[in-house]
Amino acid sequence: MIMPDAPGPERMKYAILGEDHSSTADKLEQYTGTVDWSYLRPHFQRGGLFFVDPSLALSDVGAAFANNEREQVEAWLKSGDLVKIGELHAQQWEAAPDTRFEALVVSPFVLCRPEGT
Repeated sequence: MIMPDAPGPERMKYAILGEDHSSTADKLEQYTGTVDWSYLRPHFQRGGLFFVDPSLALSDVGAAFANNEREQVEAWLKSGDLVKIGELHAQQWEAAPDTRFEALVVSPFVLCRPEGT
């Protein structure tokens, strides 16, 4: 869900807060959206941005983060299906600022991948 902020770049909700009795899947859907690199850049700069391989559902990875499924997350990191965004990726996306990303906020992390991958 994209949250417009007047004026400026697109915004997404940041945290799953409060006495919300929705399922984890419903909550994660609320924090999913399409954004550009300018939205993701600050998350990269603070070390909280991860690339999710297209073979995985963004929502499944988000649920593993939200449910603190450490072993599963570590397995994805080890296999390369989940990668902490490094300087090389950031430079590539800085050079192509029109790239759009699927993104999911699972505070304090943001999971992403370029659209169409």
